[in-house]
Amino acid sequence: MYTTFAFVDLSAGPFSWGPAVGGDGVRTELSLPNIAKTVGAVAEVTEEEAEERLQDTIRERFSSVGEDYHAVDILLAEIDVYELFAFKHCMGRRVELALCKELEERMHDLKNELEGYNNGDSDEINKKKALDALKRVEKWNLFKDTSEEHHNYTVARDSFLAHLGSTLWGSMRHVIAPSVSHSAYHYYEKLSFQLYFVTQEKVRNINQLPVNVKSIKEGLSSLLLRSQKSMFSQHMLSLSEEPALMMAFSMARRAAAVPLLLVNGTYRSTVRTYLDSAILQHQLQRLSERGSLKGEHSNHRSTLEVPVFWFIHSEPLLLDKHYQAKALSNMVVVVQSDANSWESHLQCNGRSILWDLRKPVKAAIAASAEYVAGLLPSHLVYSSAHETAFEDWTWSVGCNPLSINSKGWRLSEFQQDVIARNYIITAVEESIQVVNSAIQRLITERTTEQGFKIFKTQEGVMVEKYNSVVNLWRRVAVMSKGLRYGDAVKLMSLLEDASNGFSRAVNSTISSLHPVQCARERKLDVQLDLTTLPAFIAVFGLLWFLLRPRRPKPKIN
Repeated sequence: MYTTFAFVDLSAGPFSWGPAVGGDGVRTELSLPNIAKTVGAVAEVTEEEAEERLQDTIRERFSSVGEDYHAVDILLAEIDVYELFAFKHCMGRRVELALCKELEERMHDLKNELEGYNNGDSDEINKKKALDALKRVEKWNLFKDTSEEHHNYTVARDSFLAHLGSTLWGSMRHVIAPSVSHSAYHYYEKLSFQLYFVTQEKVRNINQLPVNVKSIKEGLSSLLLRSQKSMFSQHMLSLSEEPALMMAFSMARRAAAVPLLLVNGTYRSTVRTYLDSAILQHQLQRLSERGSLKGEHSNHRSTLEVPVFWFIHSEPLLLDKHYQAKALSNMVVVVQSDANSWESHLQCNGRSILWDLRKPVKAAIAASAEYVAGLLPSHLVYSSAHETAFEDWTWSVGCNPLSINSKGWRLSEFQQDVIARNYIITAVEESIQVVNSAIQRLITERTTEQGFKIFKTQEGVMVEKYNSVVNLWRRVAVMSKGLRYGDAVKLMSLLEDASNGFSRAVNSTISSLHPVQCARERKLDVQLDLTTLPAFIAVFGLLWFLLRPRRPKPKIN
């Protein structure tokens, strides 16, 4: 039996991070349950603070009392104030507040006054109000420390537990079952990373490039599982010597005025140069179709080729206004420039997060992880209620490329488990679809007496193939239940071969049945009814009318 632990330090902080201008899901001081302001507030409040809070509660409650009120209404409002104050600041304390003792004495006076209205000559409405208030006060025993269950209730404790439950539910969506990109991600035994470094001018040696190739390879290697192997190939391209590539770069280059609201409330507008990823992808795809950018492993089933286009530019350059790297449908695009302190749209603890545009390794690894296995940034999650994605920056934590508040550029073991789960889910789903499709073809096949013998000769092969697939499903399920994702991933190739083997066996059986039905029966069953003879007569009549011999017309000169 395996147990997973997750630790949340509720006493740390306060912390805040996320987009600088705010928005949905920004991590703030109130994102997690605050012990000091809920459960811990009972033990921390002093006599002076308690007096101030009591006066605030009185002003807030009596502000809602209208002009047309009765003396009973004032007593009811006073009871409401004592109720709220006692729940928050009097119950569960080790050292009793003197103010709570005074309020307890005042409660006895309130009871006597209410009993006077109940027994006096007041109207029926006020008598009913006084009677209801007496019942409430007698049930409370607000200032008595008893062991009754309803006395253990506190607003602070319940609000804390409600917030904690919401936090734990959010952790399920981010930590236990994180969201993945909407696509199918297959397991490959080898990953071939094709690194295309695109510079403005020609560079003779790759060591002269302003990039740390070793760090890039180490970061990309963290995407691999233990059973996978990696291959790297570097290519140097220059815009000055590649007219087609220069055209693609020029067409995708854009400039836009981007408004910024800084963390200090200052508004600023800046002109930002960026590459339009859609246009750039279209142009690079055209170059790839010509063969000039194709890798040598692009057609291998056991090898996934990952083309990474790394554009090195002198001026500050981004992708789609806000990104250093993006995973597209058939490539990864990274931009690098000379700016070493770029003020991004993100903040942490009231300070802007600065990006070093000279080292986009972290962004490149995150984009490659999405391309290879569908990993998404930690703050993105899918909402079933809204049927769309939304941001929750509370869980954008950890020293990894998918977190905004760290400089880590290597994936963790937890994220490698997520990669393995994505491979397993894709392989099992496709296997189920292949098997169900083959079974459906068998169901729709018409059975005949002549084809039964041939079907029996193929039955053993199909059953054997089917059982092998089912056994692999069970093995994958057991390994995944035991969190042995690395061992389960090794079975993906076997599962694909077994599923396709069963499908081929079904197709072979169906194809062997068709000659029996079409050639060996040597007869054509025609069903005659009352409408058949008139139909034949009509057809023969039409043919005679179209094909009847016509008398030649005389030729007149």
